[in-house]
Amino acid sequence: MHAGRSNSKGAGLALLAMAIYATHDAVVKTLGERYSAVQIIFFAALLSFPILSLIMLKDKREGHLRPIHPWWVLARAICTVITGVCAFYAFSHLPLAQVYPILFAMPLLITILAIPVLGEKVGPHRWAAVIIGLLGVLIVVRPGQAELGLGHIAAMTAALCGSVASIIIRKIGNEERSVVMLLSPLLGNFLAMGAVLPLVWVPLELRDLGLLAVVALFGLTGAFLQILAYREGEAAIVAPMQYSQIVWAVIYGWFFFGEGIDGPTMLGAGVVIASGTYIVWRESTANVSQNRPVLQTRGRTETVTTPRSSLLQRALNLTGRSGTR
Repeated sequence: MHAGRSNSKGAGLALLAMAIYATHDAVVKTLGERYSAVQIIFFAALLSFPILSLIMLKDKREGHLRPIHPWWVLARAICTVITGVCAFYAFSHLPLAQVYPILFAMPLLITILAIPVLGEKVGPHRWAAVIIGLLGVLIVVRPGQAELGLGHIAAMTAALCGSVASIIIRKIGNEERSVVMLLSPLLGNFLAMGAVLPLVWVPLELRDLGLLAVVALFGLTGAFLQILAYREGEAAIVAPMQYSQIVWAVIYGWFFFGEGIDGPTMLGAGVVIASGTYIVWRESTANVSQNRPVLQTRGRTETVTTPRSSLLQRALNLTGRSGTR
């Protein structure tokens, strides 16, 4: 561990970030009772844009906004748009404690996708963790025993598309400018949601506009806290802190939405969390993983309000260096 770094402080910052993210999701669920995911994302993107623009405008390096890998950038933007809509829909229509275990499958899916896209070699230990983790998702969803609704399908689609977006970042992130990587999904969400917005428009109450501002603020705050967490602690310690969101899901679901939690959901969540934690541990072990796709993802499901913290960190590092010249 590097001098001056503290795993306990990094873990604490990550836990705070996850608490803020969970609050963000609870507010999304509250808004989802009155508005569609499209309308929520559109205004959240609109309110997030000024802060992200300030960060991107501080990048004084010479360059242009034309992507080096336009098709990869477009594919990631499309995946991020789909992820946001599906995740927000799932939060609005399912108990929070059911959504999180499905989204927690992302490390498992990233591990699989890293094989064809990054050329990652996955050994029997991680393959076993992936299979067991996916079985955990099936325990939560319980196909054939519980009603499989659009919310479950939306959550699974969000996990899959979020994983694809994360792998694309690992594929081209070192070559593309951070401003391009941050701007493309933001514009994608704004344009796509804006095009559909007239079909689902419901007049906004002033109170709900304030809640949308909270969504934008909390999403970005969580990302910045994650940056600080990874600066302080080792990734193998900080990354598993994302699973603390399930605790907040149970608390918020019970207090604010009258949601109970059953045994299969808790069992499935435990299986998924254990599998994801094991994959993180294996990637942190020397000579096991060439690319470490899960550890280097450094973030939760990416949406317009929760940009990938690794990209924000890179953008901030670049603006800091350009400002000292």
